[in-house]
Amino acid sequence: MTHVRLPGDDQRPLPFYLALEEYVARRMPAGDYLLLWQVAPTVIFGRNQHLESEVDVDYCRRHDIAVYRRKSGGGCVYADQSNLMLSFVTPTEDVGFAFNRYVNMLLLVLRKLGIEAVGTRHNDVLIGDRKVSGTACYKLPNRSIVHGTLLYDTNMEHMLHAITPSAEKLESKGIQSVRQRITLLKEHTDVGLEDVKALILKTLCDDELSLSGDAVRETERIERQYHEKEFIHLV
Repeated sequence: MTHVRLPGDDQRPLPFYLALEEYVARRMPAGDYLLLWQVAPTVIFGRNQHLESEVDVDYCRRHDIAVYRRKSGGGCVYADQSNLMLSFVTPTEDVGFAFNRYVNMLLLVLRKLGIEAVGTRHNDVLIGDRKVSGTACYKLPNRSIVHGTLLYDTNMEHMLHAITPSAEKLESKGIQSVRQRITLLKEHTDVGLEDVKALILKTLCDDELSLSGDAVRETERIERQYHEKEFIHLV
């Protein structure tokens, strides 16, 4: 599998990385590709979800949390620099097969960290009975893009309040209930986030590709659609 990376270490907004997935799926030769990325505080909600039902827009506005719709289905997630986003691009339209490969790759990495984890029928990854990773898939002709979170750490207040039920409705007991359903990877290992990223690449990838300037510019062209009204909601 090939790790696709950007030249330099510039941080981009979330739509760039969604566009990069598409660029790899639409323009790169058939093969397996992996992208690792992190973003400033952002809420990402699924293709078929209603913004008002999923996101506390007022909270996001007050705390400078960007909000975007993605093209894949699935649920609403909060991401920031303390957790890791992964994208797996593979030449198949068999979504179930793509999900299964992705989840099993993540389980392999966690086992190398000495962590026993399991996948679920909803393609989540659990440590014990708590969720540490969720996934979604976007299918293109002859390609599937599986992307997901790896919850190493996060701003828990943002995670619990940016996504509904809103801060006004979410009482202390409710917050505890949500917190009890998720876990942070840092609670199960002493390995730091940068070393976890390095382990993922060492375990799963045997090649690396740094994008050319032309590829970056084409990705930026694809990115523009994510800034249109259909996708952008709050920045």
